[in-house]
Amino acid sequence: MELQKMNKYIGGFSLGTLVAVALSWSANHSILWAIIHGFLSWFYVIYYFLFR
Repeated sequence: MELQKMNKYIGGFSLGTLVAVALSWSANHSILWAIIHGFLSWFYVIYYFLFR
């Protein structure tokens, strides 16, 4: 049961990272910003949709 909870968390984190990197790249065309936004993941995704 514990392994299933961990897999859901890791899968969600990866999805947030991929979305953040894709949005960052489409907005900035900068690898450095894409990496930074990848670390911020869901925080950047929410920021992007609220303020862009």
